[in-house]
Amino acid sequence: MQTDSAVLDTVDELDFAALLEESLAESKIERGDVVSGTVLSIDSQGLIVDIGWKQDGIVTRGDIERMGMNTADFQVDAAIDVAVVNLNDGDGNLILSAAQARQNEDWKRADELMQSETLVNGEIVDTNKGGVIVGFGHLRGFVPASHVLDIPRGLKEEERLAFLQNLVGNEITVKVIEVNRKRRRLVFSQLEAEQENRAARKAALLQELTEGSTRKGVVSGLCDFGAFVDLGGADGLIHISELAWHRVRHPSQVLALGDEVDVFVLNLDEAGKRIGLSLKRLQPNPWSLVDDIYHIGQLTEGVISRLESFGAFISLEPGIEALLHVSQVAANPEDNPLRHLYEGQKLLMRIVSIESDRQRLGLSLTEVTPAEKAQWEERQLELVAAAQLEAGQAQEETLDDSEAVAEA
Repeated sequence: MQTDSAVLDTVDELDFAALLEESLAESKIERGDVVSGTVLSIDSQGLIVDIGWKQDGIVTRGDIERMGMNTADFQVDAAIDVAVVNLNDGDGNLILSAAQARQNEDWKRADELMQSETLVNGEIVDTNKGGVIVGFGHLRGFVPASHVLDIPRGLKEEERLAFLQNLVGNEITVKVIEVNRKRRRLVFSQLEAEQENRAARKAALLQELTEGSTRKGVVSGLCDFGAFVDLGGADGLIHISELAWHRVRHPSQVLALGDEVDVFVLNLDEAGKRIGLSLKRLQPNPWSLVDDIYHIGQLTEGVISRLESFGAFISLEPGIEALLHVSQVAANPEDNPLRHLYEGQKLLMRIVSIESDRQRLGLSLTEVTPAEKAQWEERQLELVAAAQLEAGQAQEETLDDSEAVAEA
């Protein structure tokens, strides 16, 4: 039978075990944690460090050398910040890193930059098949290839690696898009940084520009609905309807990438961050010249630009689009008057109406007499024959030049 003393000893032991368990629970650490410790001993293999856990940890000599230091740079009983690398290396050792702890401030800074969406400059120090490596203090961040600017499309893997390798040594502006200290993942994006830079430049440009002013720019992109023009770090859009006074099917009919152009600032939308530009507003409106060039009853040539059920739109010089109404195509109302017409066809027509203030000009085929039409068609045949003769002569001259070169 236990004595009172023995019972008390047992209770004390249980209380001590509970307190120890509670203490260990409170001091639980995980891989990646950065903690403060005290150097217990130093030898040629590294440091033994007390971090207030159930066992002391090891900082290897290799870890110390990665900081450009050696074991002689440390003293027993000195305070040291370390990162938990491995709770159990297989031999029961707690592995710590002073080098990773030193990177703690860089991790904090990276996290702050990500939260504030602040851009940062860094040098490309290395590459791999997935992208480029950028130095960041004592850390290295990764920029995936999909976030690297200006990588040509369609490159084979070895060509892409060569392209990325040529970027080593370049300084680039990046945005922090992922910070995971425990997994040691620091990911940057040059693409998102450029997008933010351009957004900032556009905001500044919107403050600088005024509607109705003229600006120089460079054509930076073409698409079905218009052309983008770089005005100095930010793009404005020339809508396809603002490229010319005449109808334009695609911007490539008027502009090419890299063209330097003067543009008219048509409208500014600060809320939507849009800049509307125009080319045609810097050119005379051809409709203002209509009354000087054309008159009712005049014969004129034109080319069909498009066909509709109600008639054909006709391109006239200089950039006028007139209408050949279906009722003016053929004298026989029961006939399908448009069946012989096609886009790109050249016609002789008579002007039957002019409303320059409403930008309307009406044409007629039925008002052209058979004699006028026959004379015009004969003239067209003469022009075709003359062009063919000129082309044949040019070809003969080219052959003669080639024979002369061969003889020489």
